[in-house]
Amino acid sequence: MRKTPEPTEVQIMSISGKVWKYGDDVNTDVIFPGKYTYTVSDLAEMGEHALEDLDPEFRFQVQPGDVIVAGKNFGCGSSREQAVKCLVAKQVGAVIARSFARIYYRNCINNALPAIASPEAVDAIEAGDEVEVDLEAGEIRTAKGTFAFPPLPEAVMGIFEAGGLIPYTRKRLGIAD
Repeated sequence: MRKTPEPTEVQIMSISGKVWKYGDDVNTDVIFPGKYTYTVSDLAEMGEHALEDLDPEFRFQVQPGDVIVAGKNFGCGSSREQAVKCLVAKQVGAVIARSFARIYYRNCINNALPAIASPEAVDAIEAGDEVEVDLEAGEIRTAKGTFAFPPLPEAVMGIFEAGGLIPYTRKRLGIAD
């Protein structure tokens, strides 16, 4: 399993962990309940509400590096970033889905949470399976086989390595934290 990163250390190129599997149309209100949108701003506290209405045990049992696997249209609904940030707070390693809602997918990139579309992997992977995701090789490895996905663009990999779009941009512009 991936070790817990230090605040300045991002370990993102190789991810491994247990699978949490969900169905189609998991929306942002289920990922991070809307009732907290304007009352919770602390990242750690956001994590304490991750998937609480869909899977009440998730927030207590998820481990750093674990992977969410879901059906089509993951992250549909609103554009709120908390639906990604709460998963980042729980140190989810990646989300693998049949497909993603467009804005949610972009929010994943902005917050350095790998979002990988792989219908074949979704069909093969079961809840509780162990998976390994190699972002550089473009592979999802499971006991049931290896599933390829298109390599991520260099800029996206740079965003992941930097820990998100803001640190990436600051680094590119030479702005100190």
